[in-house]
This record gives sequence, structure tokens and C-alpha cells, in this order.
Amino acid sequence: MEIFRKSREQAPEGFFAAEVAGLAWLDAAGAVRVPRVVSHGATFLELERLARGTPTEHAAEEFGRALVALHESGASAFGVGPDGWTGDGYIGDAPLPLRPEASWGRFYARWRIEPYLAESGLSEAGRRSLVHLCEALEDGAFDDEAPPARIHGDLWSGNVLFTPTGVVVIDPAAHGGHRITDLAMLSLFGSSELNVILDAYAEASTRLPGHWRMLLGLHQVHPLLVHASLFGAGYGERAVQQADRMLALA
Repeated sequence: MEIFRKSREQAPEGFFAAEVAGLAWLDAAGAVRVPRVVSHGATFLELERLARGTPTEHAAEEFGRALVALHESGASAFGVGPDGWTGDGYIGDAPLPLRPEASWGRFYARWRIEPYLAESGLSEAGRRSLVHLCEALEDGAFDDEAPPARIHGDLWSGNVLFTPTGVVVIDPAAHGGHRITDLAMLSLFGSSELNVILDAYAEASTRLPGHWRMLLGLHQVHPLLVHASLFGAGYGERAVQQADRMLALA
């Protein structure tokens, strides 16, 4: 078996261990495929090397249905981390608070938006928009009846690998969250066979609200703020635009 090694000499505490816990938690659902962990330590992670394949409609449809099954495997609360993991996690190089809350809106406001209000290069007007969005979230304006889902958490196209035998997901920021979060992340930067995946998911799921496509922007606010903190304020402006759109729906 060929090995893919990731290393980081100055890795934050638990950086690779959190990824290993997330992979194990996703794998335990028996729904999506993840790479096999060979070994890991404080500064490295070794995984099986995956062969790349050509994206196909069939593989995308299978993945859309598998993602539904992953989400339906559930989590004990919104914001909870993988089984056996204590403390926070990471999304890319950014910290990812893992703090359970009773409602998704409260979790998203307190642990996905508010921590970034001071560090994303936002204008005062932009910051006010996000504060108003947090207030609407806290009030339950965007909550629904769906229970917490077991989500990948960082499901952009680079973490969805088409192999000769189907899709494998990598680099999770796994936690208990909302189903739309994974779909929104997949949509944010585009993906091979994106519409096929989304359509297959929607056909197989019984949990999505009827207007779920209109809510993708709400779930993109957090990753845009993460990108603003890492790569520049332009992403923060996009987050504010999405917040203003969502406030018009609230």
C-alpha cells in the first residue's frame, strides 16, 4: 500500500489527532468512504494514498445518497465533536469550536459567526449585519425540526475525491451540525458533478426544508469568515452579502 504523509512541525495541539477522530467517526457511520489511517503523531499523519479517477454521474449519484446516510447516522447535539474526542477541532488551519448547543441557530451564532466578528476585516456596517443575523439565529428564525446530523464539516471540492471505485472524502472538520452545511460548502467553490450530487441528495433525503437551496448562503457565512481571517477581507464582504440576503428572509 502506498502512503500519503502530511506533516507540520509546528502543528497546534491535537491538530492531526482531531482529524483522525473525525475520520473514524465518519467511517463508523458505514455510509461514506474515508482513507485508511496508517499512523499518526503530534506532527504527522500517514494515510493510504488514493488513486484519482474521472468524475462520473454514477459516482456522484452514489455519493449524494451516501451523504444522506452519513447525516442520518446522527450526532448527540449540534456542535458536538466526534465520539471520543474532547476539546475543539480545526477547519483547515483555523480553530473550530466544538461546543454542544440545544438548537442549531444558537450553535451557529455563538460558535461559527461570533468568534470571527473581530478578526475578519469587516466594516462596521458589515459587522452590524452579522450581529443582526446572529440575533435572528438565536431567536430560532432558521431552525427546523431536523435532528443534529453527522457532518463532514469542510466538504469543499478538494476534500471530495473521485477515485476509480467511487468518491472518498478526506480532511474532515467533523461535528454534529445541520445537513445543509455540507451541501453549502460543496456549493461554495464548485465541484465536479455538483448538480448531480445535490439532486441525488435531495431525492434521497426526507429532512431538507422545501426552500433549502435558498438557505445555502446562510451556511456559507461561516466558511467565508474563516477564509476572511486566513486570506483577506474580500471573503468577509461576501459573508456580509450572504448575511443581508438571509436577513431579508428571516
